[in-house]
Amino acid sequence: MKLHWQILIALVAAFAAGSLLGDVPLFIRTMDMLGTMFLNALRMLIVPLIVSAMICALLGIGNGAGLARLGGRTVVYFLATTLISVTTALVLVNLVSPGIIDGVPAGERLGLSADTARVTESVADRGQGDLLDILVRMIPVNVFEAAAKADMLGLIFFSILFGYFAARLPDGLMQSQQRFWQGIYEVMIRLTGLIMWFAPLGVFALVSQTVAQTGLDALLPLALFFGVVVAALLIQMLVWLPLILRSFGLSPLRHFKAVGPALLTAFSTSSSAATLPVSLQRLQSEAGVSAKVSGFVMPLGTTVNMNGTALYECAAALFIAQAYGLELSILTQFTVVALALLTSIGVAGIPSASLVAIAIILTAVGLPLEGVGLILAVDRVLDMARTAVNVFGDTVGAVLMAHLEGEQVLPGATEAQAAVAPPASDASG
Repeated sequence: MKLHWQILIALVAAFAAGSLLGDVPLFIRTMDMLGTMFLNALRMLIVPLIVSAMICALLGIGNGAGLARLGGRTVVYFLATTLISVTTALVLVNLVSPGIIDGVPAGERLGLSADTARVTESVADRGQGDLLDILVRMIPVNVFEAAAKADMLGLIFFSILFGYFAARLPDGLMQSQQRFWQGIYEVMIRLTGLIMWFAPLGVFALVSQTVAQTGLDALLPLALFFGVVVAALLIQMLVWLPLILRSFGLSPLRHFKAVGPALLTAFSTSSSAATLPVSLQRLQSEAGVSAKVSGFVMPLGTTVNMNGTALYECAAALFIAQAYGLELSILTQFTVVALALLTSIGVAGIPSASLVAIAIILTAVGLPLEGVGLILAVDRVLDMARTAVNVFGDTVGAVLMAHLEGEQVLPGATEAQAAVAPPASDASG
C-alpha cells in the first residue's frame, strides 16, 4: 500500500479512536509517548539536514549569478503566494462575517476561553520589536548553540555563508567539502526513509491524542469561523497554488501524489520544521527536484514562507474585530494584511508564533489582547491545517524553481525521474 494511503487510514482511525477513548488516561499517555517519539525522531534530523542541504545547494549552484537568480525568484514567489493567501482570508471574512451571529457581535455570546489570562500574559510584552528581532536572530553568536536550540534562522544564515565561500575554494578543497556534506545529506535522507516506515503509527498517536484532549465539541461554538478559515486554506491549497503550477505547464495532480505523505505528516505534527526531512525526500525521489534546488528553497521556505499562517492571522484578527463589534476601515484592513505578511516571517521562531503575531496585529489596530481567547478552542486543530498549507506552498515553490532552472520535474514514471532522483528514493517506503 502506498505511504499516503497508510497515513490517511491512520488519520481516520485516529479521529475515531480519539473520540471514543478520550476519557481513558492510559490511552492519552500512551499516544503522547508514541507521538513524542515520532516527533523527536523527525526533529533529530532537522539540524544536520538543514545545514548539509543548504551547503550542498550552495556548492551546487556555483557562481554568484546562479545564486542571485534562484534567490530572487524564490523571494518573489514567497511574497506573491503569501499575499494571495492573506487576500483570500480578507475577502472571505468580509463576505461571511463569522464574528456576527444573528446580526449581533459574537463576543458576548461566545465568551472568552478559560485560558485567556494565561495567553494574554504570555503575549502582552510582545510588540513590533519581535519583527525587528528577526535581524538579530539571523546572526548566531555561537553556531553550535544555535544548532542545540534548533534556531533555524541562524543556521540558515551560517549555512548560506559557509556554502557560498566553500564553493569558491580551490578545486581540491571544494570537492572535499562537497563530498563531506553530500555524504551527511544522503545519510539524513536515508534516515528519513527509515523513520517514515513508522509514520502511520506516529500520525495515529499525534492526531488521536489531539482529538482526545481537544474534543470535537469545542469546535461547535466557533463553527462558522472554523469553516471560513478552512475554506480559505482549501482555496489556497486547491485553487491558487495549483493554478500557479498549471500556468507553468506542471501537473498539480502529480505534485499532490508526490508530496502527499509530507502534507499528511505536516497536518499531524503541526510543524513545518519537523516535516522538512519528509518534504525533501519526497521532492527528490518522487517529484524529480534536484538536491541543489530543494536544499535551498525548502529550508528557507520552512522559516519564512508561511502561506497558511499569514492567512490564519489575518482571518483571526478580522474575526476578533467583528466579535467586538468594531467595523474596520479599508485602510485598517490593509494594515492587517501588511502586518500578517510581516509577522508570519518575523515571529516564526517564537513559541506559539501565530498567537503572538495575532497579538501584535490586535495591538496595532486598537483591539484588546483578550480577544485572542475567542479563538483558543479551535487554534490547535487549525494549526494542523495551516501547517499543511505552509508545507504545500514550500513544495510548490521548490518544484516551480526547479522547473525555471531547466530541470525535468513531476515527470511521472519516466526515465527523467530516474535520472534526477537520488538513490535514497528506495527508502521512501
